[in-house]
Amino acid sequence: MRVDTRHRPSSAAFCPLHRSGACRSCPHQGIPLVLQLARKQQRVARLLPPVDDDTWQSPVPSARSAFRNKAKMAVSGRAGAPVLGVLDRAGRGTDLRSCPVHVPAIRRALPVLARLIGDLGLIPYDVSARRGELKHLLVTASPDGDLMIRFVLRSRRHLGALRRALPRLRRDLPTIAVVSVNLQPVHQAVIEGEKEIVLTDEPGGDRLLMRLVLPGAQRAADGEGALTGRSAGARVVVELPLLLPTRSFFQTNTGVAERLYATARAWADDVPAALPRPAEVWDLFCGVGGFALALARPGRRVLGVEISAPAIAGARDAAALMGLEPAAARFETGDARVLAPGTGVTPDLLVVNPPRRGIGADLAGRIEESGVPRVLYSSCNPASLAADLACMPSLRARRARLFDMFPHTDHAEVLVELVR
Repeated sequence: MRVDTRHRPSSAAFCPLHRSGACRSCPHQGIPLVLQLARKQQRVARLLPPVDDDTWQSPVPSARSAFRNKAKMAVSGRAGAPVLGVLDRAGRGTDLRSCPVHVPAIRRALPVLARLIGDLGLIPYDVSARRGELKHLLVTASPDGDLMIRFVLRSRRHLGALRRALPRLRRDLPTIAVVSVNLQPVHQAVIEGEKEIVLTDEPGGDRLLMRLVLPGAQRAADGEGALTGRSAGARVVVELPLLLPTRSFFQTNTGVAERLYATARAWADDVPAALPRPAEVWDLFCGVGGFALALARPGRRVLGVEISAPAIAGARDAAALMGLEPAAARFETGDARVLAPGTGVTPDLLVVNPPRRGIGADLAGRIEESGVPRVLYSSCNPASLAADLACMPSLRARRARLFDMFPHTDHAEVLVELVR
Protein backbone atom coordinates (compact mmCIF):
# COMPACT_ATOMS: atom_id res chain seq x y z
CA MET A 1 0.00 0.00 0.00
CA ARG A 2 1.38 3.38 -1.00
CA VAL A 3 1.18 6.21 1.51
CA ASP A 4 1.70 9.93 1.08
CA THR A 5 4.03 11.54 3.63
CA ARG A 6 4.37 14.93 1.99
CA HIS A 7 4.18 17.85 4.37
CA ARG A 8 0.72 18.73 5.57
CA PRO A 9 -0.31 21.53 7.94
CA SER A 10 0.05 20.73 11.62
CA SER A 11 -3.07 20.24 13.71
CA ALA A 12 -3.23 22.11 16.98
CA ALA A 13 -2.32 19.96 19.98
CA PHE A 14 -5.50 19.53 22.04
CA CYS A 15 -3.85 18.93 25.44
CA PRO A 16 -2.75 21.97 27.51
CA LEU A 17 -0.03 19.92 29.22
CA HIS A 18 1.45 19.00 25.84
CA ARG A 19 1.32 22.59 24.63
CA SER A 20 3.08 23.81 27.79
CA GLY A 21 5.74 21.09 27.62
CA ALA A 22 4.75 19.65 31.01
CA CYS A 23 3.94 16.21 29.54
CA ARG A 24 5.59 14.57 26.54
CA SER A 25 3.75 11.24 26.62
CA CYS A 26 2.15 12.08 23.24
CA PRO A 27 5.10 13.61 21.36
CA HIS A 28 3.37 13.78 17.94
CA GLN A 29 0.11 15.30 19.10
CA GLY A 30 0.55 18.35 16.87
CA ILE A 31 0.72 16.22 13.71
CA PRO A 32 -2.54 15.23 11.91
CA LEU A 33 -3.51 11.62 12.61
CA VAL A 34 -3.52 10.73 8.91
CA LEU A 35 0.09 11.82 8.59
CA GLN A 36 1.10 10.08 11.83
CA LEU A 37 -0.36 6.85 10.48
CA ALA A 38 1.31 7.20 7.08
CA ARG A 39 4.70 7.70 8.69
CA LYS A 40 4.22 4.68 10.95
CA GLN A 41 3.21 2.58 7.95
CA GLN A 42 6.36 3.50 6.04
CA ARG A 43 8.60 2.95 9.07
CA VAL A 44 7.13 -0.51 9.76
CA ALA A 45 7.29 -1.49 6.08
CA ARG A 46 11.00 -0.60 6.00
CA LEU A 47 11.68 -2.82 9.04
CA LEU A 48 9.91 -5.92 7.75
CA PRO A 49 10.97 -8.09 4.80
CA PRO A 50 9.99 -6.56 1.44
CA VAL A 51 6.47 -7.44 0.29
CA ASP A 52 4.18 -6.23 -2.47
CA ASP A 53 2.23 -3.07 -1.80
CA ASP A 54 -0.98 -5.11 -2.05
CA THR A 55 0.10 -7.17 0.98
CA TRP A 56 -0.52 -4.18 3.24
CA GLN A 57 -4.16 -3.55 4.01
CA SER A 58 -5.36 -0.08 4.97
CA PRO A 59 -4.14 0.79 8.49
CA VAL A 60 -6.65 1.00 11.33
CA PRO A 61 -6.73 4.48 12.88
CA SER A 62 -7.55 5.40 16.45
CA ALA A 63 -9.77 8.07 17.86
CA ARG A 64 -7.83 11.30 18.36
CA SER A 65 -8.63 11.44 22.09
CA ALA A 66 -10.57 9.54 24.79
CA PHE A 67 -9.16 6.19 23.59
CA ARG A 68 -7.02 4.96 26.48
CA ASN A 69 -8.81 2.46 28.74
CA LYS A 70 -6.07 2.26 31.37
CA ALA A 71 -4.47 4.89 33.60
CA LYS A 72 -1.08 4.06 35.13
CA MET A 73 -0.61 6.96 37.51
CA ALA A 74 2.53 7.47 39.57
CA VAL A 75 1.49 8.99 42.90
CA SER A 76 3.62 11.85 44.22
CA GLY A 77 3.05 15.06 46.16
CA ARG A 78 2.35 14.95 49.88
CA ALA A 79 -0.18 13.51 52.30
CA GLY A 80 -3.48 15.26 51.79
CA ALA A 81 -2.46 16.66 48.40
CA PRO A 82 -1.55 13.79 46.08
CA VAL A 83 -0.40 14.27 42.49
CA LEU A 84 -1.54 11.57 40.03
CA GLY A 85 0.43 11.39 36.81
CA VAL A 86 4.02 11.04 35.66
CA LEU A 87 7.39 11.74 37.29
CA ASP A 88 10.31 13.61 35.78
CA ARG A 89 13.91 12.49 36.27
CA ALA A 90 14.10 14.38 39.55
CA GLY A 91 11.02 12.57 40.87
CA ARG A 92 8.73 15.59 40.56
CA GLY A 93 5.17 14.80 39.51
CA THR A 94 2.95 16.25 36.80
CA ASP A 95 -0.75 15.78 37.48
CA LEU A 96 -2.66 14.04 34.65
CA ARG A 97 -6.10 13.74 36.22
CA SER A 98 -7.60 15.61 33.26
CA CYS A 99 -5.55 13.82 30.57
CA PRO A 100 -7.74 13.91 27.42
CA VAL A 101 -6.55 10.57 26.01
CA HIS A 102 -8.20 8.65 28.87
CA VAL A 103 -11.75 7.42 28.35
CA PRO A 104 -14.43 9.49 30.16
CA ALA A 105 -14.98 6.88 32.91
CA ILE A 106 -11.34 7.20 33.96
CA ARG A 107 -11.36 11.00 33.81
CA ARG A 108 -14.40 11.00 36.10
CA ALA A 109 -12.82 8.52 38.51
CA LEU A 110 -9.37 10.07 39.02
CA PRO A 111 -10.46 13.21 40.93
CA VAL A 112 -12.65 11.03 43.19
CA LEU A 113 -9.74 8.72 43.90
CA ALA A 114 -7.39 11.63 44.54
CA ARG A 115 -9.78 12.96 47.20
CA LEU A 116 -10.01 9.53 48.80
CA ILE A 117 -6.22 9.18 48.88
CA GLY A 118 -5.93 12.56 50.56
CA ASP A 119 -8.71 11.90 53.08
CA LEU A 120 -7.27 8.52 54.08
CA GLY A 121 -3.82 10.00 54.60
CA LEU A 122 -2.12 7.63 52.15
CA ILE A 123 1.42 9.02 51.90
CA PRO A 124 2.69 9.22 48.31
CA TYR A 125 5.98 7.46 47.69
CA ASP A 126 8.97 9.79 47.48
CA VAL A 127 11.35 8.18 44.98
CA SER A 128 14.41 10.21 45.94
CA ALA A 129 13.90 9.78 49.71
CA ARG A 130 12.69 6.17 49.35
CA ARG A 131 9.83 6.66 51.79
CA GLY A 132 6.07 6.78 51.62
CA GLU A 133 3.35 4.18 51.05
CA LEU A 134 1.36 4.68 47.84
CA LYS A 135 3.42 4.18 44.67
CA HIS A 136 0.89 3.90 41.84
CA LEU A 137 -2.79 4.02 41.11
CA LEU A 138 -3.92 1.75 38.27
CA VAL A 139 -7.41 2.24 36.83
CA THR A 140 -8.93 0.23 33.96
CA ALA A 141 -12.31 0.98 32.38
CA SER A 142 -14.46 -1.45 30.40
CA PRO A 143 -16.47 -0.42 27.33
CA ASP A 144 -19.52 -0.35 29.63
CA GLY A 145 -17.80 2.07 32.02
CA ASP A 146 -17.11 -0.48 34.76
CA LEU A 147 -13.90 0.13 36.71
CA MET A 148 -11.01 -1.88 38.08
CA ILE A 149 -9.08 0.16 40.66
CA ARG A 150 -5.73 -1.03 42.03
CA PHE A 151 -3.66 0.69 44.73
CA VAL A 152 0.05 -0.20 44.54
CA LEU A 153 1.36 0.05 48.12
CA ARG A 154 4.63 -0.77 49.85
CA SER A 155 2.95 -2.60 52.74
CA ARG A 156 -0.36 -3.81 54.21
CA ARG A 157 -0.52 -0.83 56.54
CA HIS A 158 -3.56 0.80 54.93
CA LEU A 159 -5.53 -2.34 54.01
CA GLY A 160 -8.07 -1.80 56.77
CA ALA A 161 -8.65 1.83 55.87
CA LEU A 162 -9.19 0.96 52.22
CA ARG A 163 -11.63 -1.82 53.11
CA ARG A 164 -13.62 0.55 55.30
CA ALA A 165 -13.65 3.08 52.44
CA LEU A 166 -15.29 0.66 49.98
CA PRO A 167 -18.88 1.83 50.69
CA ARG A 168 -17.80 5.42 50.06
CA LEU A 169 -16.04 4.41 46.85
CA ARG A 170 -19.11 2.56 45.61
CA ARG A 171 -21.30 5.55 46.39
CA ASP A 172 -19.01 7.98 44.57
CA LEU A 173 -18.17 5.59 41.71
CA PRO A 174 -21.20 3.28 41.26
CA THR A 175 -19.65 1.35 38.33
CA ILE A 176 -16.78 -0.08 40.39
CA ALA A 177 -16.31 -3.80 39.66
CA VAL A 178 -12.92 -4.54 41.26
CA VAL A 179 -10.84 -2.87 43.97
CA SER A 180 -7.51 -4.38 45.01
CA VAL A 181 -4.19 -3.66 46.65
CA ASN A 182 -0.98 -4.69 44.95
CA LEU A 183 2.10 -4.95 47.18
CA GLN A 184 5.37 -3.66 45.70
CA PRO A 185 7.77 -3.10 48.63
CA VAL A 186 11.02 -2.90 46.64
CA HIS A 187 12.60 0.35 45.44
CA GLN A 188 12.91 -0.44 41.74
CA ALA A 189 11.48 0.64 38.40
CA VAL A 190 8.71 -1.98 38.46
CA ILE A 191 5.14 -0.75 38.64
CA GLU A 192 3.56 -3.70 40.45
CA GLY A 193 4.56 -6.65 42.62
CA GLU A 194 3.63 -10.32 42.75
CA LYS A 195 1.14 -10.12 45.63
CA GLU A 196 -2.42 -8.94 44.96
CA ILE A 197 -5.12 -8.58 47.63
CA VAL A 198 -8.64 -8.20 46.24
CA LEU A 199 -10.89 -6.10 48.47
CA THR A 200 -14.15 -6.62 46.55
CA ASP A 201 -14.98 -10.09 47.84
CA GLU A 202 -18.40 -10.67 46.25
CA PRO A 203 -18.66 -13.22 43.39
CA GLY A 204 -16.97 -11.83 40.30
CA GLY A 205 -15.31 -9.07 42.30
CA ASP A 206 -11.85 -10.18 41.23
CA ARG A 207 -12.19 -9.53 37.48
CA LEU A 208 -13.42 -6.94 35.03
CA LEU A 209 -15.76 -7.83 32.17
CA MET A 210 -14.61 -6.30 28.88
CA ARG A 211 -17.55 -6.70 26.52
CA LEU A 212 -16.09 -6.11 23.06
CA VAL A 213 -17.99 -5.70 19.81
CA LEU A 214 -16.26 -7.03 16.70
CA PRO A 215 -17.34 -5.16 13.58
CA GLY A 216 -17.93 -6.93 10.32
CA ALA A 217 -17.91 -10.47 11.73
CA GLN A 218 -20.25 -13.14 10.42
CA ARG A 219 -23.15 -14.38 12.50
CA ALA A 220 -22.74 -17.97 13.66
CA ALA A 221 -25.56 -20.49 13.70
CA ASP A 222 -27.57 -20.46 16.92
CA GLY A 223 -26.71 -23.17 19.38
CA GLU A 224 -23.38 -24.05 17.83
CA GLY A 225 -21.16 -22.64 20.55
CA ALA A 226 -19.83 -19.51 18.86
CA LEU A 227 -19.71 -15.79 19.56
CA THR A 228 -22.97 -14.01 20.22
CA GLY A 229 -24.18 -12.36 17.00
CA ARG A 230 -26.67 -9.49 16.76
CA SER A 231 -27.84 -7.22 13.98
CA ALA A 232 -26.91 -3.53 13.84
CA GLY A 233 -29.01 -2.32 10.95
CA ALA A 234 -27.71 -4.04 7.82
CA ARG A 235 -24.45 -4.94 9.55
CA VAL A 236 -23.87 -7.97 11.75
CA VAL A 237 -21.67 -7.48 14.78
CA VAL A 238 -20.34 -10.02 17.23
CA GLU A 239 -19.91 -9.64 20.97
CA LEU A 240 -16.74 -10.98 22.57
CA PRO A 241 -16.80 -11.02 26.40
CA LEU A 242 -13.36 -11.12 28.01
CA LEU A 243 -12.72 -11.40 31.75
CA LEU A 244 -9.67 -9.54 33.10
CA PRO A 245 -8.15 -10.61 36.42
CA THR A 246 -6.20 -7.94 38.30
CA ARG A 247 -2.72 -8.83 37.01
CA SER A 248 -3.47 -9.49 33.37
CA PHE A 249 -2.74 -7.82 30.05
CA PHE A 250 -5.28 -6.23 27.76
CA GLN A 251 -4.81 -3.84 24.87
CA THR A 252 -4.95 -0.22 26.06
CA ASN A 253 -7.11 1.00 23.15
CA THR A 254 -10.44 -0.85 23.22
CA GLY A 255 -11.74 0.43 19.88
CA VAL A 256 -8.59 -0.55 17.99
CA ALA A 257 -8.40 -3.89 19.85
CA GLU A 258 -11.88 -4.71 18.55
CA ARG A 259 -10.69 -4.07 14.99
CA LEU A 260 -7.58 -6.22 15.63
CA TYR A 261 -9.63 -9.22 16.79
CA ALA A 262 -12.16 -8.70 13.99
CA THR A 263 -9.38 -8.67 11.38
CA ALA A 264 -7.84 -11.87 12.76
CA ARG A 265 -11.27 -13.52 12.70
CA ALA A 266 -11.91 -12.41 9.12
CA TRP A 267 -8.50 -13.60 7.93
CA ALA A 268 -8.97 -16.96 9.63
CA ASP A 269 -12.38 -17.38 8.00
CA ASP A 270 -11.14 -16.28 4.59
CA VAL A 271 -9.32 -19.54 3.89
CA PRO A 272 -11.57 -22.31 5.21
CA ALA A 273 -9.78 -25.57 5.82
CA ALA A 274 -11.29 -28.43 3.79
CA LEU A 275 -10.58 -31.02 6.46
CA PRO A 276 -12.41 -34.22 7.41
CA ARG A 277 -12.01 -33.17 11.07
CA PRO A 278 -12.26 -29.98 13.13
CA ALA A 279 -9.45 -27.56 12.36
CA GLU A 280 -6.90 -27.10 15.15
CA VAL A 281 -6.23 -23.46 16.09
CA TRP A 282 -3.57 -22.76 18.72
CA ASP A 283 -3.08 -19.39 20.40
CA LEU A 284 0.28 -19.04 22.15
CA PHE A 285 0.71 -16.17 24.65
CA CYS A 286 -3.10 -16.13 24.71
CA GLY A 287 -3.54 -13.95 27.81
CA VAL A 288 -7.23 -13.85 28.71
CA GLY A 289 -8.06 -15.59 25.43
CA GLY A 290 -8.86 -12.71 23.08
CA PHE A 291 -7.63 -14.20 19.82
CA ALA A 292 -8.60 -17.78 20.66
CA LEU A 293 -12.16 -16.86 21.60
CA ALA A 294 -12.52 -14.50 18.63
CA LEU A 295 -11.51 -17.35 16.30
CA ALA A 296 -13.70 -20.00 17.96
CA ARG A 297 -16.48 -21.27 15.72
CA PRO A 298 -18.12 -24.53 14.63
CA GLY A 299 -15.67 -26.82 12.85
CA ARG A 300 -12.68 -25.67 14.93
CA ARG A 301 -10.99 -26.64 18.14
CA VAL A 302 -9.07 -23.79 19.77
CA LEU A 303 -6.31 -24.15 22.33
CA GLY A 304 -4.95 -21.18 24.28
CA VAL A 305 -1.65 -21.38 26.17
CA GLU A 306 -0.48 -18.75 28.66
CA ILE A 307 1.98 -18.69 31.57
CA SER A 308 -0.42 -16.74 33.85
CA ALA A 309 -2.82 -19.01 35.75
CA PRO A 310 -5.28 -16.17 36.59
CA ALA A 311 -5.45 -15.18 32.91
CA ILE A 312 -6.19 -18.79 31.94
CA ALA A 313 -8.92 -18.96 34.59
CA GLY A 314 -10.47 -15.83 33.06
CA ALA A 315 -10.26 -17.33 29.56
CA ARG A 316 -11.99 -20.52 30.68
CA ASP A 317 -14.79 -18.59 32.35
CA ALA A 318 -15.21 -16.39 29.26
CA ALA A 319 -15.48 -19.52 27.09
CA ALA A 320 -18.20 -20.85 29.40
CA LEU A 321 -19.96 -17.46 29.27
CA MET A 322 -19.96 -17.74 25.47
CA GLY A 323 -21.46 -21.24 25.62
CA LEU A 324 -18.42 -22.94 24.09
CA GLU A 325 -18.06 -26.64 24.79
CA PRO A 326 -14.87 -27.60 26.73
CA ALA A 327 -13.66 -29.68 23.78
CA ALA A 328 -14.11 -26.73 21.42
CA ALA A 329 -12.11 -24.22 23.49
CA ARG A 330 -9.35 -25.39 25.82
CA PHE A 331 -6.99 -23.18 27.82
CA GLU A 332 -3.84 -24.41 29.52
CA THR A 333 -1.33 -22.81 31.84
CA GLY A 334 2.11 -23.30 30.33
CA ASP A 335 4.51 -21.90 27.80
CA ALA A 336 5.25 -22.16 24.13
CA ARG A 337 7.02 -25.51 24.50
CA VAL A 338 3.62 -27.02 23.67
CA LEU A 339 4.71 -26.52 20.06
CA ALA A 340 7.57 -28.97 19.68
CA PRO A 341 8.56 -30.99 16.61
CA GLY A 342 8.05 -34.69 17.13
CA THR A 343 4.95 -34.42 19.32
CA GLY A 344 2.80 -35.64 16.44
CA VAL A 345 0.37 -32.70 16.65
CA THR A 346 0.60 -29.67 14.39
CA PRO A 347 -2.09 -26.96 14.38
CA ASP A 348 -3.75 -25.93 11.14
CA LEU A 349 -3.54 -22.29 12.24
CA LEU A 350 -1.16 -20.88 14.84
CA VAL A 351 -1.65 -17.49 16.54
CA VAL A 352 1.18 -15.82 18.44
CA ASN A 353 0.81 -12.58 20.38
CA PRO A 354 4.07 -12.22 22.32
CA PRO A 355 5.36 -9.38 24.52
CA ARG A 356 7.70 -6.74 23.06
CA ARG A 357 10.70 -9.09 22.97
CA GLY A 358 8.91 -11.25 20.38
CA ILE A 359 8.82 -15.04 20.23
CA GLY A 360 12.59 -15.40 19.97
CA ALA A 361 14.82 -17.55 17.78
CA ASP A 362 14.06 -20.79 19.64
CA LEU A 363 10.27 -20.71 19.20
CA ALA A 364 10.57 -19.22 15.70
CA GLY A 365 12.83 -22.14 14.78
CA ARG A 366 10.31 -24.64 16.16
CA ILE A 367 7.51 -23.01 14.18
CA GLU A 368 9.70 -23.21 11.07
CA GLU A 369 10.35 -26.91 11.68
CA SER A 370 6.78 -27.78 12.68
CA GLY A 371 5.30 -27.44 9.21
CA VAL A 372 2.33 -25.40 10.47
CA PRO A 373 0.75 -24.04 7.27
CA ARG A 374 -0.56 -20.68 8.53
CA VAL A 375 0.46 -18.25 11.29
CA LEU A 376 -1.19 -15.07 12.53
CA TYR A 377 1.53 -13.03 14.28
CA SER A 378 0.33 -10.04 16.31
CA SER A 379 3.26 -7.83 17.28
CA CYS A 380 3.65 -4.70 19.38
CA ASN A 381 7.30 -4.34 18.31
CA PRO A 382 8.05 -4.40 14.56
CA ALA A 383 11.80 -4.71 15.24
CA SER A 384 11.43 -8.02 17.14
CA LEU A 385 8.85 -9.14 14.58
CA ALA A 386 11.40 -8.62 11.80
CA ALA A 387 13.99 -10.66 13.70
CA ASP A 388 11.50 -13.48 14.27
CA LEU A 389 10.43 -13.55 10.60
CA ALA A 390 14.06 -13.95 9.59
CA CYS A 391 14.08 -17.23 11.56
CA MET A 392 11.06 -18.56 9.62
CA PRO A 393 12.17 -18.30 5.97
CA SER A 394 9.64 -20.81 4.63
CA LEU A 395 6.73 -18.64 5.81
CA ARG A 396 5.90 -15.59 3.71
CA ALA A 397 3.60 -12.66 4.44
CA ARG A 398 0.23 -13.01 2.72
CA ARG A 399 -1.38 -10.03 4.45
CA ALA A 400 -0.30 -7.37 6.91
CA ARG A 401 -2.07 -4.53 8.70
CA LEU A 402 -1.04 -1.73 11.04
CA PHE A 403 -3.22 -0.90 14.06
CA ASP A 404 -2.75 2.49 15.72
CA MET A 405 -3.09 1.44 19.38
CA PHE A 406 -1.16 4.47 20.63
CA PRO A 407 -1.74 7.52 18.43
CA HIS A 408 0.56 10.52 18.90
CA THR A 409 3.49 8.16 19.64
CA ASP A 410 5.88 5.99 17.60
CA HIS A 411 4.26 2.78 18.86
CA ALA A 412 2.98 0.47 16.11
CA GLU A 413 0.90 -2.69 16.43
CA VAL A 414 1.03 -5.05 13.45
CA LEU A 415 -0.88 -8.19 12.45
CA VAL A 416 0.76 -10.37 9.80
CA GLU A 417 -0.64 -13.50 8.19
CA LEU A 418 2.13 -15.93 7.22
CA VAL A 419 1.63 -18.86 4.86
CA ARG A 420 4.00 -21.65 4.01
